[in-house]
This record gives sequence, structure tokens and C-alpha cells, in this order.
Amino acid sequence: MRLILLGAPGSGKGTQADLLKTKYGVAHISTGDILRKNLEAKTELGLRAKTFMDKGELVPDALIIDMVEERLRVDDVAKGFLMDGFPRTIPQAEALDSMLSAMGLNLDAVLLIKVADELVVRRLTNRRTCRACGKISSLLDVPNGTTNCLECGGELYQRDDDKESVIRHRLEVYREQTEPLAAWYEDKGLLRAVEVQEHYMPEDTFRETEAALGL
Repeated sequence: MRLILLGAPGSGKGTQADLLKTKYGVAHISTGDILRKNLEAKTELGLRAKTFMDKGELVPDALIIDMVEERLRVDDVAKGFLMDGFPRTIPQAEALDSMLSAMGLNLDAVLLIKVADELVVRRLTNRRTCRACGKISSLLDVPNGTTNCLECGGELYQRDDDKESVIRHRLEVYREQTEPLAAWYEDKGLLRAVEVQEHYMPEDTFRETEAALGL
């Protein structure tokens, strides 16, 4: 399985990738996770990326492409991969095509997860991150007034890119720069799509994901 997950911020790409990884044993390549590790370590890449991420803007292609190419050469990718957060632009998709071609690999499918904008805003503005263990929680899923992580007791905080003004800007950027990828991959016959309803739990979306991918 060599799969790309597409969808707006907050659409649940990471959750679906985790479920697919667990069930099918393939590598989950998340550029968001890799970038956050660089931010925490205050690497040169992390510091350069932070200025864009904090404003809800896409990290420039040049900072991402080399990082993804390096990740694709790690041994665990031989069993397959789920790419989450890359490509986000058509130039990135073209770069990925070139990388895979040079490695003798091809994509099996591109899954588009569709979610209404207002549901995305509600999900992300209620998202909190633990300062101690890094676990992400939702205020929609914890007792009212909770300010500490239910796992370790650490302080919960709202990331800058989870504030409403930034989220709405991220959605605008997604419409302009990433949404065109759906048509690009549809022309290649690779696009599959699922539409998330407001009442869906992750397992509901996962059932539709497996059906869309013919698994």
C-alpha cells in the first residue's frame, strides 16, 4: 500500500493514517509530525518553518521536499507508506512523482477526506496539546473545565495554529493551493473520496476509507 491522504486541516487525516498503519503495518509519513519534532529541537529547519506554521501558511516546498525524500529511504517504507501532509501543492506532487519514479515505486491511490469548514473550525478550536507528553485532546471529549492532560496530568494548551483566525486562514490556503491536487490526481485515475458527517466517529470514517480503497 502506497497511499496519499488529502484533506483540509482537521479533516482527520492523521487519525485515519494511524488506523491504517495499525491494521496494515505500513509506515506513516507525517510531515506535520516531522516538522513539530524540528520545532521542539529548535533545528534550523524548525526555526525557518515556525514563521510559516504560526501564521497558518504552508511551509515552502524547498524545506519539505528534501525532508520527504530522506524519509522515503528509511527501511520501513519498503512495506508501503501512508503520506499525510505531503504533497500540498502540485509542484510538490510533481517532485514526489520524480522521487518515486527514481526509486522504482508508484502510488496505489490518493484518498480525499471531505469535511465541512465549520466542522473543521469547531474541531480545531477545541483541540489542546499536553506540554508534558505531547498528547492531543479535544475539549469536546473531556469533562467541562478540564485544564490538565488525562494521561499524565500535564498542562493543556492551545497551539497558535489552532486559534480560529489562523484556522480560517489555513482553510483559505488549502482551497487555493492544496485542493487543486484532487483534480490533478483524479486525472491520473488515482483519486478516491470519503465525506465525513458531523456525527461520525473515527471508526465510521475508517469503514468508509477501507471501502473507498477496496480493502
